[in-house]
Formats: sequence, structure tokens, C-alpha cells
Amino acid sequence: MATNPENTPTKAITFRVQRYQPEVDAGPHWEQYVVQVGEGMTVLEALHAIKNEQDHTLAWRSSCRMGICGSCAMYINHLPQLACQTQVLHLNTNVVEVAPLPNFDNVRDLVPDLVAMFEHHAEIKPHLINEEKAAQDLSVEYLQTPEQREEFGQFSMCIKCGICMAACPTRATDADFLGPQPLAQAYRYIIDSRDQGFSQRLARLESFDGLYNCHLAGACTDACPKGVDPALGIQLLKRTLVMNALGWGGKKPATPTAPLRTEYVANDQIPKPPDRTV
Repeated sequence: MATNPENTPTKAITFRVQRYQPEVDAGPHWEQYVVQVGEGMTVLEALHAIKNEQDHTLAWRSSCRMGICGSCAMYINHLPQLACQTQVLHLNTNVVEVAPLPNFDNVRDLVPDLVAMFEHHAEIKPHLINEEKAAQDLSVEYLQTPEQREEFGQFSMCIKCGICMAACPTRATDADFLGPQPLAQAYRYIIDSRDQGFSQRLARLESFDGLYNCHLAGACTDACPKGVDPALGIQLLKRTLVMNALGWGGKKPATPTAPLRTEYVANDQIPKPPDRTV
């Protein structure tokens, strides 16, 4: 937890935190805490200060504190954000409201239940599907051009924080809607030149609560803390499915190389990597 050096100016900030302990509470309620906040203190650090100094029962989920794991996604001043990346004084307010992500069930306090998102994620088969015999041989490498890699590159940056799902208005009214995170990941794998799983994903994508239920509000893209554009992925996925239905689809597949071999220098046995050309 970050601390303020001696004599560094601080400001008293009121935190309104939504609390809910299912074993004792009939429903969510708000509790208020005052924290002395210095420049650079994040919402996550302020929560640690509350837990350490005022209320040890406060619960939330966090891990890396560096905007990588996505665990600390919360609803901060009515916007889904990562608590570890949100500096308190940059919110420009004396009152900070912190609640669990909307569009998810609430486990306890600031802990959302992300099981539904991961189940929808699993439904789109988020892995490379390749039935070729060569794909089963781990000594074979599938090389891609930079252009092939660029087609799905940004979508591979998703950290599964759930923020796009919390921002989605369609998801707010339809819990069965796949949502922007799974849909963008479906495009990531379908467009991958190494993947052959288009037909295996098609039924779920074309279901009533699938791809075409997206209303393109764009809130998912605005909210993403990693700069991923799920709304773009969804539109590209729609285009891919329509072009396939019209017989205009197709992608240039990656080509498997010869099995990898390791050559050894005669004297010192230092491995020499094989020559590869992309």
C-alpha cells in the first residue's frame, strides 16, 4: 500500500461504500468512511486504508495492483473502472462512491460474481480448434504473417475484468446475452489463421441471445481499461458471419512448417535455434 511521505499535503475524502454480507444483511446498504488522501493514492489503496484502519470486514477482490489481472474492477462514481488504476484526487470530487460491478450477482460487499461471464466465455470455445494431423504434433509450428497477427492482436489483450459486461446496456436487461467480452473473443479465434472452429461456434453465436442481440451502444469500448474495442470486434464478427452465409467468406490459413529441430554445436553443445522465415 502506498504511503504519503511526511509533510505531504492530504485531503479528507468521504468514501460511500456499498456493503453486503449475505449471512447478516437483508440487502445491500451504504456505509461511509473518511480517508486522508494524498497525491497518487488510488481507490484500491484507499480501500486498503479503510480495511486496515477502520473496518476489517470490508471485502473486495484484487491481486496485481498494476492493471493486469482485472480483479479489482468496481463501480466507481457510477463508472466501471479498475480500482488500482483510478487515482482518487483525479476524480475531482470530495465524495467517492464505490460499489460492485453492475450486471453481475453480488457475492459480498465489492465482490461481483463473474461465473456467468466465464460460462459464456467458455460457450464460444476460446481456444484454437484445428483438426489437421499436423496440429496435434507439438513439434510443428504454424507461422503467421504480421498482417494475420494484426487481425486479432488487440482482442488478445482482454484481461477478463468484466468491465465491458458491466457497461453493456443489453446485458443489463438480458442475463443470457453472451455479452461483449465473449463475443469479441469469438472473433479473436475465428479470424485467427490457425483456427478451424468457425462451424463449432456458429450455433451459439446465432442463438437468440447471441451476436445479433447486440444493439451497438459502444459502452463496452468506452469502458475497456486496456484499450480493446469490443464493439469493433462484434461488428467484424457480424460481417464475418454474413459474408460466410453469402459464400463470400474465407481466410488465408497459416501454413505448418517442418517439425522443429535443434542443432548442436559440436564442441560445447550450445543449442542453435533453427532458421525461420515469417
